[in-house]
This record gives sequence, structure tokens and C-alpha cells, in this order.
Amino acid sequence: MRFEPRLMRATLLRRYQRFLAEVEVPGGERLVVHCPNTGALTGCVEPGNVAWLSSSSNPRRKYRHTLQIVETSDGHRVGIESALANRLVEEALERGAIPELPATAWAREPRVGESTRFDFGLTVASSPFYVEVKSVSWHVGRGRGAFPDARSPRATRQLRALTAARGEGVGAALFFCVQHDGVERVVPADDIDPEFAGTLRIAADAGVALIAYRCTLDAAEIRIVERVPVDL
Repeated sequence: MRFEPRLMRATLLRRYQRFLAEVEVPGGERLVVHCPNTGALTGCVEPGNVAWLSSSSNPRRKYRHTLQIVETSDGHRVGIESALANRLVEEALERGAIPELPATAWAREPRVGESTRFDFGLTVASSPFYVEVKSVSWHVGRGRGAFPDARSPRATRQLRALTAARGEGVGAALFFCVQHDGVERVVPADDIDPEFAGTLRIAADAGVALIAYRCTLDAAEIRIVERVPVDL
């Protein structure tokens, strides 16, 4: 995903009320900007971190700027907007950058049954294949990125739905879009959400594919670039 115009550098002062952050731009002006992530963002939004902001020309927006990337104290870059993960995956599908998902066609948010939706419904080798996408931004040390960073009953329900689809002979995958360039492998956050972690292991045993790809991030773009392992 390319940023037009390029992101603007700032210094993060604080994140508050979940959806807001205060930054200081070169010259000393302080701005309130939109923070497009409701999660804990553990380790990502410390005062003094370098921040990178996108700008909007929409006059109806209350806050012109959006926090897109932060640089952590150990020099890594982290994508803040978790909702970008689906778009990044779709762009990677378009350019054939995910060999594990050689889709010939796909649809967003297909409905399965009366109450289930997945992020993507793919056609792989003429067969249906469902994919649910999760954004990973929490680095817990030694190159490990953990998911989730807060309890997520919804993610657990989605995993169970993927497992059920796989039990019916349909292809299914959980895709971790790693928006942290210091993450070398993904692990379940057992301490934060043991129910999700246990359900993830059951899903893997049932044949749900666990796929994780790391992004590169800079002021010009965020792009999925390479696979990293998922350690259970």
C-alpha cells in the first residue's frame, strides 16, 4: 500500500482515548491525530517514539492526520492501522506474492451459513478456500510477535469456524499479517488469551493452515514481503 503523499515525520507525545494521539511535528507544533487501532498497542506507543503520519485533504474529517507507523525504542517500525492488514493481503494476492495461496479468484467477506463471514473466500485449484486475517504488532522479545495483545473472543470464534470448514473438506487458513519489522516468528499469546491459543492449536491439528508474512514499512509504503514461521 503506497502512501500519497508520503508520510510526515513527528514525535509521539501520548496516545489517549484509544482513537487519539498527540504528536509534535518539526517546528514544535502539537497536533491531535487519529489512532486507527483499538488494541493495547503494547510497546508501540511510548512517548518520544518517532511517529509517521498520513494526511487527508477531506474537509469533513475532524482530524486531518492519521498515525500510521511508529518507530520503537529499539529501532523497529510498526504499522498501527490493523484494518490495513486485509488490504495488504489482497495486494499480495494480486501480485502473486503468497505462494501458499495461489488463488485464481477471491471475494471479500463471503457469507458461510447464516452467521459466519470470513475475510476472504478464495478459489484455489477450482476449490473454495477461506482465509481469516489477523494483524500482528506486539513484539514480546527474541524476535517473537504474539497474537492477540488483548483477549479476543471474536478471533476464537473465527478460528472455530475455520476448523469447522476444514472438517467439511474446505480449505482454510489463518493469515498473520505482521506489521512489525522486528518480528521473526509468530506465537500465540498464551498468557493473554489462553482460549485463543488452545483453539489455534486445535485448528492446526485439524488442518487449518497457519501462515504468517512480515511487512516492510517506510514513509512511502507498507508491503508484505516475506514469510515467517508460526511456532505453537
